[in-house]
Amino acid sequence: MMTLHRSLRDERVWSFALVAPALLTVGLLFIYPLGFSAVSAFSAEEEGGWTFANFIKAFDLYSNDILFTVVIVSLSTVLIGVFAIAIGGYLTLGENLYAVAILKWLYRWPLFIPFIVAAQLMRTFLAKNGLMNNLIVGSGLLEPLQTQSFLDWRGIVITFVWKQTPFVALLVAGAMASLDRSMIESARNLGAGRLRILIEIILPQVRPTIVVALILSFVVMMSVLSVPIMINAQTPTMLTVDMAFRINAYGDYGVANALGFISYLMTGVVAWIYLRHGVRQGGSP
Repeated sequence: MMTLHRSLRDERVWSFALVAPALLTVGLLFIYPLGFSAVSAFSAEEEGGWTFANFIKAFDLYSNDILFTVVIVSLSTVLIGVFAIAIGGYLTLGENLYAVAILKWLYRWPLFIPFIVAAQLMRTFLAKNGLMNNLIVGSGLLEPLQTQSFLDWRGIVITFVWKQTPFVALLVAGAMASLDRSMIESARNLGAGRLRILIEIILPQVRPTIVVALILSFVVMMSVLSVPIMINAQTPTMLTVDMAFRINAYGDYGVANALGFISYLMTGVVAWIYLRHGVRQGGSP
């Protein structure tokens, strides 16, 4: 009996030792900054005590940027989902082996490029005299005076979609590839087209994977600073730029943390969807 108790105790000790580094990392890098940000957002530096003044000031100065951030990230998430489903669907249902092989090789490249590098690439690609416009002018579709810069909200969306689509497509394509092919072949034998098979048979089965991948992409895009600050040199802009500006220009950590807390609430909504979905999946038979 003593040997059994000692074995269980040793097992608990080793289990805690294995989990401790992960818990310490989460505590130092996530829990502590979250708690410090929340306290700073609700505290008055000069008078002391608790106040909503930082949030009032944040909404007065940056309400348009809050709305802009929600719209940009939501639009990017929708487009990422559409393109990821299209890529995964073609990899699963495509009949041209060469096209499938090229797509498999090509769409993964942005996975290995950091956001700051992607932003710099898009600055040279989407500028008025950038590579995209030069190609269009060279093909004769536009005159040089007709070109325009995409270094605005459109450039942010394009960069987010280009950078995050491979991540979502990789998860979605993997989920589609793991499906039972018998249902797909049966639908083909009955005359169903590829689009109908994708929408009515494949998507309902991989919907959980799509939801999780898009939620993760939403959270990632909410935290990116390099893309909006390098591409969109005008207002409105995203909250990450506003937070950096309040700290670097004014040393105003209260308003910056209030904006950060608002970002936490935005991501908290999608995190709640993710957790609710996980609980539902875990409770299903």
